[in-house]
Amino acid sequence: MAAAAAAICGEDEATRAACSAECVGGIERLDLGERREAVAAAAAGKRSVYLMDCAPVWGCASTRGRSAEMEDAFAAVPRFADVPVRLLASRRDLDGLGLDADELRLPAHLFGVFDGHGGGEVANYCRERIHAVLSQELSRLGKNLGEMSEVDMKEHWDDVFTKCFQRVDDEVSGRASRPVNGELRSEPVTAENVGSTAVVALVCSSHVVVANCGDSRIVLSRGKEPVALSIDHKPDRKDERARIEAQGGKVIQWNGYRVSGILAMSRSIGDRYLKPFVISKPEVTVIPRAKDDDCLILASDGLWDVVSNEEACKVARRQILLWHKNNGSTSPLSDEGEGFIDPAAQAAADYLMRLALKKGSEDNITVIVVDLKPRKKLKNNS
Repeated sequence: MAAAAAAICGEDEATRAACSAECVGGIERLDLGERREAVAAAAAGKRSVYLMDCAPVWGCASTRGRSAEMEDAFAAVPRFADVPVRLLASRRDLDGLGLDADELRLPAHLFGVFDGHGGGEVANYCRERIHAVLSQELSRLGKNLGEMSEVDMKEHWDDVFTKCFQRVDDEVSGRASRPVNGELRSEPVTAENVGSTAVVALVCSSHVVVANCGDSRIVLSRGKEPVALSIDHKPDRKDERARIEAQGGKVIQWNGYRVSGILAMSRSIGDRYLKPFVISKPEVTVIPRAKDDDCLILASDGLWDVVSNEEACKVARRQILLWHKNNGSTSPLSDEGEGFIDPAAQAAADYLMRLALKKGSEDNITVIVVDLKPRKKLKNNS
């Protein structure tokens, strides 16, 4: 998931707030008069993207496909945590907006795809556990905001996600205790040759934060162009191969490049028999949301092996627009604004899954599409 962006957009904060006044994505709506007032307030420094709360809308499709068993898992957890805004903006920028840097929190929503190998146990464990551990790590950091240095915000996110993935990996491998029916147990979740990828997106009103470990992938459709937010961890990637060989491991060509001639990815959760060559440390991307963001696509390699980033984004945009053209811009909302499965995003996810099957994918296929556009605007564009 390639181009990691700085934590603060290049625009000034008034412009950022104005762009967010109609809530770039989610289900918050302002009519024309309210939008004009919001833009005026933003220009006066009175309204900020950091004060907005947008519930996400998404769709998900998953199939065993042509594989013998289902080893994929996915997670969609609205409002899984409140993120300290100090992880997204500097104290100076927040003080300039008249916001309390240490007290402000943004609701965050988590989406994840986990592609298991050797069995589905680790993927299923990641589905149930990663959001809980990440919430704990964010809470821990939130208690020490006063001690946070004014460094690149991405460094803090690197630390949070690295500790989260390492904790889950330790629990899977039996190096750390894990909760089981109200008790703590220190035993492996499954056999030593079972593992899983993990690609996770944290979505809030101002930013998208991505952590990737393995060869699942997340792509952002922005301004009708694909923006890869992760880079697959493959053993033949130059930096990954150098890291493996520095640890005394080998990358062997055996029906594709593999760690020790076995595993076709260089990072994963689990796979303790290939430590220290295969690691669980994720690569993290922090990117501000923009007005021309269309959607996020998270998927296992069952999609990406046969569908390019460009084609996936084009198809997802087209299917979302087509659904709204045929059905209008409204659909039932959850009363609490907690986020929900959206029929337009669901149509896009279903279509991508069927497209991968049609193109001959031989693996499990899991696709999540998160709609980042206000649906009122989608209707106008259709």
